[in-house]
Amino acid sequence: MEGTLPWVARELPPPGSLDLWLLRVSDVAAGILDEAVLDATERRRAAALMHAADRTRFTAAHVALRRLLGAYLRLRPEEIHFGRDTCPCCGGPHGRPTVLGAGRDDLFFSLSHRGDLALVGTAAAPIGVDVDLVSDQTATTELASMLHVAEQEELAALPSALRPRALARLWTRKEAYLKGLGTGLGRDPSLDYVGSGGPEGPYPPSGWTLLDVPVDRGYAAAVAVRGELTATGATITRLVGPQAAELVRAAPPVLLTGGTSI
Repeated sequence: MEGTLPWVARELPPPGSLDLWLLRVSDVAAGILDEAVLDATERRRAAALMHAADRTRFTAAHVALRRLLGAYLRLRPEEIHFGRDTCPCCGGPHGRPTVLGAGRDDLFFSLSHRGDLALVGTAAAPIGVDVDLVSDQTATTELASMLHVAEQEELAALPSALRPRALARLWTRKEAYLKGLGTGLGRDPSLDYVGSGGPEGPYPPSGWTLLDVPVDRGYAAAVAVRGELTATGATITRLVGPQAAELVRAAPPVLLTGGTSI
């Protein structure tokens, strides 16, 4: 079977570690995307997007996610079937995304895409990732009003020129954590304190680890995973240029096995 699956190249991240995959979408031409691996729901969501660039980003991110999960699970990307855990806020069927099927309980994943970037995180424990653009001063003021009161105070104490970057770092940490919880923004962002990005780094809620993820200029990104990381920590693999195209093109890709520890 593996002889017919050349993209199968990954072992599941062991407890205490996580894998991060960063895809630069602008390196991927829309015409090469393997849209056939997407399910009907993903195709409808892509078609509903107004702008071609948004459709390309959504499609590339979801093809990449399927290819990567297939590499871990020894499945073809079109054989991945998604479900949802129970929402911790209301008990409804719209919590953390999951892969359906026997033997899938030891793989957790999260996907985020914005602008030119898509970020995928995988771990043996609940995980959330988020990538976002650094907003202008007006958007920063609006978002800051939704945060924990201590975070608002920390942002207000910064020079105005530094607030957009600090807010972007804080907001991606916040969203990564809420995705890891399985609530998303269904949980009030003002309830949890993660810190505004001082030199001491983020302040994770009890039982969680938060990390800033190094990304391109003009962006911020973060990952949250339940539990502590071991000395091996997190590994990020940047997929740019031909590597990005290779992952999502219609022809089966050959995945990288290395990365840069963060």
